[in-house]
Formats: sequence, C-alpha cells, structure tokens
Amino acid sequence: MIYDKLLTSIGRRLEGKVAVITGGVAGIGKATAKLFSQQGCRVVIADIQDDLGHSICNEIGAEMSSFVHCDVTKEDEVKNAVDEAVSRFGKLDIMFNNAETIDPPKVRIMDNQKSDFERVVGVNVTGVFLGTKHAARVMLPAKQGSIINNGSVSSIVGGIATHAYVASKHAVVGLTKNGAAELGRVGIKVNCVSAFAIASPFVKNVLKNYEDGKIEKSVEGLACLKGVNLGEQDIAEAALYFGSDESRCVSGHNFVIDGGFTVANTSFGIFDQ
Repeated sequence: MIYDKLLTSIGRRLEGKVAVITGGVAGIGKATAKLFSQQGCRVVIADIQDDLGHSICNEIGAEMSSFVHCDVTKEDEVKNAVDEAVSRFGKLDIMFNNAETIDPPKVRIMDNQKSDFERVVGVNVTGVFLGTKHAARVMLPAKQGSIINNGSVSSIVGGIATHAYVASKHAVVGLTKNGAAELGRVGIKVNCVSAFAIASPFVKNVLKNYEDGKIEKSVEGLACLKGVNLGEQDIAEAALYFGSDESRCVSGHNFVIDGGFTVANTSFGIFDQ
C-alpha cells in the first residue's frame, strides 16, 4: 500500500506536508525551501535576515510559505518558529535544523577565543538541540515526523575546519543518534545530512581569498568521484529524501555527500596512471 502511495505522488513527494527550515534564506536552506515547495510542501523559513526571508517567501508564494525571524540560540524564537508552522499551516511534518556558523579560519587553538568557540557551538549545537526539542513537542501527538540536521564531513574527520566547527559537527551527529533513539519510539525519525564544502554564500564568506570557481575545483580535486561538482541542490535533494515517505524506515543515519572524500585516502597515488 505504501508503495502505491509513493508511485501516485512521485511528482509531488512532499504533498500536504509542512516544514520549518532554519537558516533558510541562503545557500542550502534557500535551495531546500524552494525544492520542498515545488514538491507540495508548505515551508516556514526561519532566519535572522528578515529582508531576504520576506523576499524568498515572495518568490515561493504566500500560500506555500511564511517567514519568521529566528535566532536559533534563543529558545523562545525557535519555539515561535515551530508554533508559526502549526498556527499558519496546521501541523509540522519536517524540521530541517540547517542554520550554522563558523569561527575565523586558520586560528591555532592557543589563539582561539573562547567567545568565538562558544558562539559556534551555540548556533551549530544548541540550535539543533532546540530545533529538535520543539519539533518533537508538536510532532508527538501525530506520532510521526522527520527531523533533519545539517552536519558536515567535519562530523567524521578532523583537520579540514576550525576546532569549534569540527567539535560542533561531531556533536550534531551525537544529537542525531540520541534523538533517533528516543523519538523513534513515538514514530519520529531523526537523520543528519553531512556534505563536503560547496560554493554557498556561507562558504564563500569563510574562504574570501578563493577566486570564482576555485572552491569547486578544490573540492573535486580532493574527492574520489570526478566529473561532478557538489552543489546546494544535492544537499536539498538529500533533505527531500529524508523528509519524504521514501525514507520511512531510515533513522539515526549520518548521510555523507562528499564524492567519496572521507572514505578513501588517495594521497598514496596507487591508482594514478
């Protein structure tokens, strides 16, 4: 029966669903909001950039979207974003804890400011915790729902980002697994999407010295899989899978999208021609 349902809704994989997307005004969040709405999902875009948020809602359409100002480190604002979904669209099916930040790159741990470290952990970890907490609060009565967390390849390897960022992304995977263990008992699935670097506004702001196209070339050069460039849409498609009924039996998974970067060490050159 479930497969018949999937076949009939293949063109609109999130038909009738409602999602909250934090950090939804740019990059992965924006791409996901647009893709979700195209697939029949009503979206609440939660972000601190009000003008961009309202602009994206205008693009998507008032019937399919809503914007709410939300700093994910503030519990009352996260609660408000979730409550906006319920009051505006009647329920919450998908929570994408996408908002993230990073501290200054190439800072030695001896020079790393405690305030920078705490700011990153506040957004990347506390934000995921609060999003999971309040999504679960309103999903519980329906005994179903999908919580998706934004991870990174830094969730499984070290040495490619700052101390705070790597620590925070490892913590996100821990929260994902613990959330899946508890919330799976009431039918709520919790998963994580961990991507390699993409040329998003977030990454470009961090790697300001990189010329146009250099980020994509660097990522492809490090990955095993050649001939493709990882982009925002690839991560949005992964979020779509976890938000849809197609992933009904998948929970506690850290889905890595990195062209094979984290599974093979090619520095030995044994496959070089």
